[in-house]
Amino acid sequence: MATEMWAGKSTVVPLRTESKSEPLPRERLEEAKTAFTCRRVPVSEMRTLVTGVTPRAGDLVLARVTRKRQHTRIELPTGRKAALFVGDEIVVSYGNRYATDQFEALVPEDLGPCHLVASGGVASMMVARHRGIRPATEIEPVGLVGDANGRPLNLRDYALEPIAESDGEPLCVAVVGSSMNAGKTTTATNLVRSFRAAGFVVGAAKITGTGSGGDYWKLTDAGAHVVVDFTDAGYVSTYLVPGDELCDVAGFLSSYLEVSGVEVIVLEIADGVFQEETAGLVQSPTLRRLVDGYFLAVTDSLSAAAGVDWMTARQLPLLSLCGTISRSPLASREAVLATALPVLSLQELGSAELATTLVKTRRLESDTTLREAVARG
Repeated sequence: MATEMWAGKSTVVPLRTESKSEPLPRERLEEAKTAFTCRRVPVSEMRTLVTGVTPRAGDLVLARVTRKRQHTRIELPTGRKAALFVGDEIVVSYGNRYATDQFEALVPEDLGPCHLVASGGVASMMVARHRGIRPATEIEPVGLVGDANGRPLNLRDYALEPIAESDGEPLCVAVVGSSMNAGKTTTATNLVRSFRAAGFVVGAAKITGTGSGGDYWKLTDAGAHVVVDFTDAGYVSTYLVPGDELCDVAGFLSSYLEVSGVEVIVLEIADGVFQEETAGLVQSPTLRRLVDGYFLAVTDSLSAAAGVDWMTARQLPLLSLCGTISRSPLASREAVLATALPVLSLQELGSAELATTLVKTRRLESDTTLREAVARG
């Protein structure tokens, strides 16, 4: 048996002794396109190809593109999206995916043909898709990528190092949504801009989702001093991850930002509040302790009303509505009448005044005080 360590926890993982391995030539590896999800794994440790085993979430795999469909490019560790061609070899990671506008996909039970279900580099077996998109790009695994001893490399082995608890307590705001593509990342990036404009040191983290650099780079470009996501904690995605592990990820990434010296933390939580992992996480003691207030990104007034009711029933500190609804003055007016909450535009979200108001009024008396301060601001 082998022991894996992460964020101060240990789990026992059986060695996969039935595997077979062969050398992975450096030249072959250099010609392959390595994905963003694998960016923390040193190329120097990718030494063998391993077959005869069942893949696990987080395992690295060398695969060949056999048919281009939905995803025609792959995101490299640098953020550049490289064009894919049939016959290309890619280094990606096995993982599950939950995306209402794209795919549901699960880690397969063998190394047979499967799919590229995210351009950030996620290998999986598509089980359902949105009818508005094409089927997933098809790939054929060559073998798991292993170390010099033929042990498959897994993202968990390359997570950020465990850290000590911080004595600091930065302001922490979180962005949740009514659904995928409700405007969560745009909200989070504008909040980062707001705190930067007000002169604060900002840290940002995406704590759930599917491995991709898109949101990571947007938060970086917005001016966050430190940016991390769940892949830095060793997870290629958070779909089907047990609730206690998700809480550990959230707490670990937040603590990492704290010890990095930030004064404010902006968290982004993927998908909608009805998604199982999201729903469990925002109601957990961990996030109740961490988060001072939530911004809810919505698409229309009905989703605004439902989202506010859901969060209010669970006593979650909701500060304002935002997201794609703010593009429509009429929809925003409907939402304000239905919920009595303000709908903040991108300009308001990115203003230094909002950041100053949030920091100044933090936890003065109650969540209502903070919410009212946002509305006045």
